[in-house]
Amino acid sequence: MLVGKVVWGEKGYFTYDTGQKTEIADWNQCPGDLQQLLRKTGRWVGLNYGSQPVRLNAFEGDPVKMPVLLFNGSRNIALDDADMTLLRSYVLRGGMLVFDSIAGSPYFYGSAKRLVRRAFPELAIRVIPYDHPAYHMIFDVQKVGYPKNLDSDKPFLEGVYVGCRLGAVISRYGLGCGWDDHEVPFIKDAVYYDVASANQIGLNLIAYAVGYANVGREEAKPELFGGIDEKRPTDELVFGQIKHEGAWNLHPGGAAALMRRLRSHTSLRVSLKRVPVEPGRDDLSGFSLLYLTGLDSFTFDAAEVRALREFLDGSGTLLVNNGLGLKTFDRAVRRELSKVLPAASLQPVPEGHPVFRSVFTMTEARYAPAVLRLQPGLAKPVLEGITINGDLRVIYSPYDLECAWQGTEHPLARAYEPYSGMQLGINIIMYAMTH
Repeated sequence: MLVGKVVWGEKGYFTYDTGQKTEIADWNQCPGDLQQLLRKTGRWVGLNYGSQPVRLNAFEGDPVKMPVLLFNGSRNIALDDADMTLLRSYVLRGGMLVFDSIAGSPYFYGSAKRLVRRAFPELAIRVIPYDHPAYHMIFDVQKVGYPKNLDSDKPFLEGVYVGCRLGAVISRYGLGCGWDDHEVPFIKDAVYYDVASANQIGLNLIAYAVGYANVGREEAKPELFGGIDEKRPTDELVFGQIKHEGAWNLHPGGAAALMRRLRSHTSLRVSLKRVPVEPGRDDLSGFSLLYLTGLDSFTFDAAEVRALREFLDGSGTLLVNNGLGLKTFDRAVRRELSKVLPAASLQPVPEGHPVFRSVFTMTEARYAPAVLRLQPGLAKPVLEGITINGDLRVIYSPYDLECAWQGTEHPLARAYEPYSGMQLGINIIMYAMTH
């Protein structure tokens, strides 16, 4: 049982020109959509998934038993506080919400965004970039068709990130009727994907939900190490992670796994604590290493720029990790670093550099398939950096290191495989602490 179709709203009756009358419910305006999509998924992946209607007041909220909840319709969704609490808990435990504005209705779309903001006030709704795995799980969806009322060939999905995964996805334009292999009837102003585009997006979303289910469950585990070692000795390494306006907290548990490995493989004194910091607002003098990661765009204000420049001038090291290896974050990193260090730019770290042999001698590295798809035959560790006074003070990994530290498979992530990513992470930390 993969998807629950949420029962909500009211129902009415529609009379065809022939005199035939049919019942139409807000939540089930295209009754065959989900069953058809799951049948097609079964043909593509060789697994049979089920669905069923779900009433939230009787829903257990267990993402293991039902990983996806689908809301669709064209009118305003209204849920009470108990429903909102249930949905928030469900997503934070690993579940995924999908909202399909079946006719491109601004009423459904607006209410879906309000619902998501109400459930997750601390998380921003973001446009999902075209190189995100959700657009490429089975099909590479770069261009789509809209039969009427929209002059575009680009897909448009929004969502909220919980860790590195999409906890909620909102489709502004209709998908469901396309899943059932027909256009949207009776609504003159409807905006929706054509049948081929809707099916490709829908199959990708199902594959994404299945592929990232384990990630959701892993990242939902309490980050127990974060609450200990409150009174740290000044000679211990504390993992300071930069908070920013983008998605900054991608792989809960990844830092803990790296710190544990550092303790077992080196003599470095390590505090099992990850501390969120805001440059320009928090005191950075107690940190020798800061960590920056993300999935999308972010900006540093003037105070953050000054604080980071002082941190680097004072022999601090900034480790930057591109979560899932997405282009949007890569562009933001290069733009914002140019503010911090306008006279320098990221350069490839050459083979044989001490960072590649500070603990492990790394002449080779293994990558996830999505990297090799872009760079066939790549077998060397790849880092970029900025040198200050003879030492690397900014170290940037364009491929995701942290999901390798976590050790959970992230389908289509442009990342290191776990063994190589863990070795490279240990090398980087040791280099930063000894130079």
